[in-house]
Amino acid sequence: MSTKALLPWIVVLVLLAGLGLLFSANQKQAADLARLQTETPEKSRAATDEAGKAAAPGSPDELAQLRKDREDLLRLRNEIRQLKDENQQLAKKLTAAQQAVPSPDKQMEMQKTMAEVQQLRTQAAQAQQSSQAAFCVNNLRQIEGAKQQWALEHNRPAGSLVGVQDLAPYFPNKTFPVCPGGGAYTINTIGLNAMCNLPGHALPK
Repeated sequence: MSTKALLPWIVVLVLLAGLGLLFSANQKQAADLARLQTETPEKSRAATDEAGKAAAPGSPDELAQLRKDREDLLRLRNEIRQLKDENQQLAKKLTAAQQAVPSPDKQMEMQKTMAEVQQLRTQAAQAQQSSQAAFCVNNLRQIEGAKQQWALEHNRPAGSLVGVQDLAPYFPNKTFPVCPGGGAYTINTIGLNAMCNLPGHALPK
């Protein structure tokens, strides 16, 4: 038989072989599909069970997360309570501060009272100064009286020097007087008035 006569038969055999391979592949694919259809419900149930177990509140991971959430919640509650306490304390301090601030009328009254107190203090200081000046002038008179008595007893003329030791015996308790305002006395000589270094503490001329 010639090659040209065999060629159609060869083509037919190749087609038959290809159809056989295709049929075999289709059969295998069908078997795989059937197997997958059989396994899918079981895997779905297994996956559902696993998901249920994973979501179950009794699992270790879920319990750990719940504990952490509870700790965070307690911490937040504690912080909120502390903030509330601090707010209450601040509110009390603010109320006390507002109550401590006097009204305009009370402020004017307080200012008026303070002015009156200051005026009284000034008057008291002036009165004290006047009293000290009068007391000092009285001391100067006593010093002059002691000088004259000493000059008479010792027959000393005007211009004679005299000291504290000479005049002390003529005062009570033999104590030379001092200025109540803290001034310093200058006895001077006989015939010249004693002096104090403070303004206004002087014998009239």
